[in-house]
Amino acid sequence: MPIKNRFAELHGDIAAWRQDIHANPELLFDTHRTAGLVAEKLRDFGCDEVVEGIGRTGVVGVIKGRSDTRGKVIGLRADMDALPIKEATGLPYASGTEGLMHACGHDGHTSMLLGAAQYLAETRNFDGTCVVIFQPAEEGGGGGREMVEDGMMDRWGIQEVFGMHNWPGVPTGEFQIRAGGFFAATDQFDLTIEGTGSHAAKPHEGIDPTVVASHVITALQTIASRNVDPVKHVVVSVTAMQTEGDSYNVIPQRVHMKGTIRTHDADVREAAPERVRALAEGIASGFGAKAHFTYLPGYPVMVNSEEQTAFAAEVAQAVTGKETAEADPIMGGEDFAYMLEARPGAYILVGNGDTAPVHHPEYNFNDEAIPAGCSWWAEIVERRMPAA
Repeated sequence: MPIKNRFAELHGDIAAWRQDIHANPELLFDTHRTAGLVAEKLRDFGCDEVVEGIGRTGVVGVIKGRSDTRGKVIGLRADMDALPIKEATGLPYASGTEGLMHACGHDGHTSMLLGAAQYLAETRNFDGTCVVIFQPAEEGGGGGREMVEDGMMDRWGIQEVFGMHNWPGVPTGEFQIRAGGFFAATDQFDLTIEGTGSHAAKPHEGIDPTVVASHVITALQTIASRNVDPVKHVVVSVTAMQTEGDSYNVIPQRVHMKGTIRTHDADVREAAPERVRALAEGIASGFGAKAHFTYLPGYPVMVNSEEQTAFAAEVAQAVTGKETAEADPIMGGEDFAYMLEARPGAYILVGNGDTAPVHHPEYNFNDEAIPAGCSWWAEIVERRMPAA
């Protein structure tokens, strides 16, 4: 079936919800206004159950089909939080909160799932139960983990779970997906190089940690080029570097660095931080300095289940009338990984068209993607749990 007519009718309403959420961005678990709006809408739609406060500020809605002969339960998940970025779109509905914006399209994800929930609550043309999941704190807070650990999967008996993310550069409303490892594990590290401070005019009397840190940063690039199988994926990036001072004439005692390690392979994920540690400590020792390394594990690899991925691609093809393209592996992270560790499921990309990339101050979710996204979610439910 192509895009559902009902979503063409609802398009203006869904876009208005999206733009309202866009104008009122909230970070991490502080999604109180957004969660309240979601819960209010779900109750207005006539959902059979609406529960707030799952995973701190998450919202869960339950929609029962016309029948339930097989006891099937499917979860659909959208994220709600924004990013600490100053918006530069100039839109009439641009962020009204200084320094915050919806730069990843979670306003669109939330609104599309609300649209799908309204349709499913109106029609109930399926045999089973649909659980709509609105998650806070995807952007680094692990809200998906919080909702799983809060007992969400067992409480509502969710058997499969499906999610969606908009993707700039993919034609608007078209889909891409990949079975197996899709989004990367996203780990972090703190690294301090400790030397001996001195006057800048007398570098020989100290051990310059900035020189040591520079050698370390260069050497870390060999993890990808010389330590990891070229057919496997790894990114090691130093993303921040700060000395203890800001003087023109002082060589500092310490340099602090922060960075990220992105991997798709479990063995590489285990080995990469040890290589960072070994290189940093070895180089520092060679200069007479010390390296202090702290590893901060982050989101796991997001792995799409084979069967559910094939089904999700089939549904996407039914919506668009085009074969669903295979997506490339993505080195970004996605905490839907925690839900896919708890239950089989799949995560798909829907095209946002030729727009600024996500996490960019000029990014904006493309409202023209709404009918395709809503239709995909609705079709997932109706095809996976066909009416008796």
